[in-house]
Amino acid sequence: MTRCFLAGLMVIVGTYFGEALPNRSDAEEKPLCDPDNGGIVLPDGFCSMVVADNLGRGRHVEVASNGDIYVSLRDRPDSLGAVIALRDADGDGRAEVRERFGDGGGTGLVLHNGYLYLARTSSIVRFPMREGELLPIGPSETLITLPTQRSHADKGLAFDDAGALYVNVGAPSNACQEPDREVSVPGQNPCPLLERHGGIWRFDGSRSGQTQDNGGVLYATGMRQMIALAWHRSGELYLVQHGRDQLNTLWPDQFTDEQNAELPSEEFQRVLENSDFGWPYCHHDWQQNKRVQSPEYGGNGTEVGQCAQYPPPIMGFPGHWAPNDLIFYSGDQFPERYRGGAFIAFHGSWNRAPLPQGGYNVTFVPFGEIEPSGDYEIFADGFAGQKPLMERSSATYRPTGLAEGPDGSLYISDSVNGRLWRVMYRDFPSSN
Repeated sequence: MTRCFLAGLMVIVGTYFGEALPNRSDAEEKPLCDPDNGGIVLPDGFCSMVVADNLGRGRHVEVASNGDIYVSLRDRPDSLGAVIALRDADGDGRAEVRERFGDGGGTGLVLHNGYLYLARTSSIVRFPMREGELLPIGPSETLITLPTQRSHADKGLAFDDAGALYVNVGAPSNACQEPDREVSVPGQNPCPLLERHGGIWRFDGSRSGQTQDNGGVLYATGMRQMIALAWHRSGELYLVQHGRDQLNTLWPDQFTDEQNAELPSEEFQRVLENSDFGWPYCHHDWQQNKRVQSPEYGGNGTEVGQCAQYPPPIMGFPGHWAPNDLIFYSGDQFPERYRGGAFIAFHGSWNRAPLPQGGYNVTFVPFGEIEPSGDYEIFADGFAGQKPLMERSSATYRPTGLAEGPDGSLYISDSVNGRLWRVMYRDFPSSN
């Protein structure tokens, strides 16, 4: 009698939610999620667990085919960064084994053809790896040396299908003023920084001793900073760039605090070879849905002028959310609507004051063949730990890196204390 009642109840529950009940054997193969999802909020049907915590200032993350995890750490004055290697030794989903290697940290991190590539602020190095072994099997090799710069120095990485390596070189400037970030100072025209900065360079992914002048090719230009890079199945590069700052404080007669809090767009770009997106002369306004001249170059917030020649983004996000990583989901664990879509880690703002800060989330963008097929939505939230968040330093977590595991789970890294989440789909409503 009890068995029949339970079976009937399961049918009712399955019918109520409009689809077949989950395959419990499949669910049991995944580790248990944390009751509070490790402090974050996810859509119904998803849950998460904390794989590791207190790793340091985590940046990007990569997951090997056997489930081993690598997290890059950012250098800071009181602690030299490196790479943390993690392994779940007992199958409970938690990383009991932690090993640190490398003599310096960075941001971009990619496993490719038997090597782990790490993007430091002024170089790209790689470590030889062997499948099934947690640590490198030899010393690192420097492939590319890049300019040392005072700001926007973090690098992202992406490989194309032919083995070419794409690296961002951010502009060490807000809007190419001289001096930089001074009230009402016009921008330099042409901007001399664009010779070595503000663009994407393409390199040979397997040759050492390269520089921008020796082996490097300027692939695209006119961007301020763009750590979030990903190669798409269409055979094209995509990125999400950080827009400029301080419209209100540098040009107080033209922009209000409210305008500065939302503008300019953080731009999601499809990047073709020889693309030019107009920085520093122009910026994109997602509210007006157009690219406008920057005030340093005579713009007033609405005038398009020369900016009509530069391509618009495929999507614009609110200002200062700080996109730090991008992946296109290729697994089959998540429901169909997520497959092929883009996940973006927004690190969170610092300069929306006196309004609350924004970002601090992982956003999902559904995708068609080469462009978004719908509006963006917040996929993972709650990282900031409080709403409203008024000061960046008060955030509990800040999402920084994304990776897809071999089973289709989504991994999210944190730059405050180094928490690492694994997000899974369970086919039934989550506890939050």
